[in-house]
Amino acid sequence: MSAIPGDVDPDRQPPMTVPLRHFLVASAFLPLGVLVGVAAAADLRLGLLSLAHVHLLLVGWVCLTIAGAMTQFVPVWSGVDLHSTRLAALQLPLLAGGLVGLAASLLLIRLTLLPVFGGTLLLGFWLFVYNVGRTLAHARPFDTTERHFALALGFFVLAPLLGLLLAIDFTHPLFAGTPVTRPRVVAAHATLAVFGAVLTTVLGALYQLATMFTQTELHGVDEPLQRVEALGFPAGVLLLAGGRLVGSAPVARVGGALVALALLAFALVLARRLWQTHVDRTPMLSRYAVVAAATALWAGLALPAWLAEPLARSRLLGAAGTTHLLLLGVVGFVVLGTVYHVVPFVVWVHRYSDRLGYEPVPMVDDLYDDRVAAADFWSLLVGGVAVLLGSVLFVANVASVVREHAPGSLATVVFGGWVEIDSRDAPTTEGD
Repeated sequence: MSAIPGDVDPDRQPPMTVPLRHFLVASAFLPLGVLVGVAAAADLRLGLLSLAHVHLLLVGWVCLTIAGAMTQFVPVWSGVDLHSTRLAALQLPLLAGGLVGLAASLLLIRLTLLPVFGGTLLLGFWLFVYNVGRTLAHARPFDTTERHFALALGFFVLAPLLGLLLAIDFTHPLFAGTPVTRPRVVAAHATLAVFGAVLTTVLGALYQLATMFTQTELHGVDEPLQRVEALGFPAGVLLLAGGRLVGSAPVARVGGALVALALLAFALVLARRLWQTHVDRTPMLSRYAVVAAATALWAGLALPAWLAEPLARSRLLGAAGTTHLLLLGVVGFVVLGTVYHVVPFVVWVHRYSDRLGYEPVPMVDDLYDDRVAAADFWSLLVGGVAVLLGSVLFVANVASVVREHAPGSLATVVFGGWVEIDSRDAPTTEGD
């Protein structure tokens, strides 16, 4: 069982309900997004089903989880106070409400409403960027994780902005008669969102989490591999997105090659951390092992595909047919593995940390049911319709941690006041 790491400062974290509410709301979008995906695969004719599916999973599940995780762990990792608890609480209803409205508008083909809900999403993301950015600005000099997070925040500014322009273009054509066509903007938006905002965050978090929870350090060949990723990945994302935006295959080809090679380098670093660890296997580390294998496989397939046709629609997210390998095998399993530690960790700190040394207390990994965790792991690994079962099991297991161990009911955590300050929380800066 994993213990609480000694090199973090739990007193810097925001009130418990702020990150937990993000994680629980985000987890609710997972089975909903999978269900919409199953309907799309079954060729159910219901509006723009595929677009709704993508946004429910990437924005609803992944990005809301990222927003909660950064709000929680930037203060803890960096040893600084969160800039504003109130802004952190406000970003969630903007993001969740904007997404629900956007998905409903897509399913019902109410395209005139897309700019309204797209603008709401944009405001939510920019509040998140401002709040975490102001927090991160006090953490100097940046370490590897903080540098990745700072870059990711920049991508979180750009990707939603292009998304809003695309929403407006549905009813008020913005790109007609211009060299920058709608398909090019779509490709750039997807590149900035998936590789820029999401994967940059994932890489930064894994440098911290993989070393912390395997109790290993980067050494030997890890260091040059890390430099390849640190320099090649952000440059590659910008070149790939820019090349797609202006329709330049040579620029996109260089960018795609850098992205694939950087992710291959990172996959080797992560695999070495997992190989060299001597700690007990946990749901988090089991899922990270899938991530290492999936990342290496995806990168090996993406490199020749992007060298050949980096602008092809079928190769938007790598080689044809590898979208689920990237989004579920890499991004999905990182989020699943991380949440299996983050939610119990937050609850443990608030419920049990003061009792440590005075009475028997459970370890972090004792808070969830490991049998359910194993069942959802294999369901998600098998794929297909089993993903729906695995997602439901995952959400139920995470919710049970809050229901049984949090100092308050599940409904209180999700629907309670926007800001809950208790005596254990360090004061936060409310200046906006």
